[in-house]
Amino acid sequence: MSLVIRETPMHLWHDTIKQAENRCSISLKEEVEYYLVSLLMRYTHQPELIKQIFATAFLEAVKRRENERKQSLQCVGDQCLLFAGLFPRVAEKRHVKLSYFVNMGRKAYIAISHKANDLYGSLAIQFVALMDVLQSIPSTSDLLPLEAYEQWNELGSQRALQILQAYTRGIPLKRGP
Repeated sequence: MSLVIRETPMHLWHDTIKQAENRCSISLKEEVEYYLVSLLMRYTHQPELIKQIFATAFLEAVKRRENERKQSLQCVGDQCLLFAGLFPRVAEKRHVKLSYFVNMGRKAYIAISHKANDLYGSLAIQFVALMDVLQSIPSTSDLLPLEAYEQWNELGSQRALQILQAYTRGIPLKRGP
C-alpha cells in the first residue's frame, strides 16, 4: 500500500515562491509572502489581465467611492506586480519601460496604505524585491545584459545586479538621471 500525498495549488505556489526567494537571496516577511502566494492563486486563470492599461485603470480607480477605490487600486497594484515579475518583456511590446509597471504598482499600493508598515505599504516598499522573486521562478527567463542593467540602474533590482555581474564579472557603474 502506498501513501499518496496531494499538494494543493496553494502549497505548490508557496513552494515555488520559497524556491524563488532562495534563488535570489531574498527573504520575505510571512504576511508579504502569503499575499504573493494568494495573488498568484487569484490570477492563475485570468488571461484577460494582458489587455489592461494600468494608467487608465489607476485614474478610474481614484475616482471611485472608498470601498471600490481600495479594491480597484489593489487590483492595479497586483496586476502591475504580476506584469513586472512574470511578464517583464510585455513592457517592451507595449513600448514602455518596466519602471512604468513598477511605478504604477507602487503608487496604487501607497494610495491604499494607511502607514508605511502596513501590508500595502510593505508591498509598495518591497515592490522591486517582489518583482525579483517572481522573475526568479524557473519558467521566467533570465534577463539579457541590457535588461539587467536597466532594471538595476533604474529600479535597484538586486537580482538584476547579480545577473549583470555574472555577465560582466565586474561591478557596473550607475548612470546619472
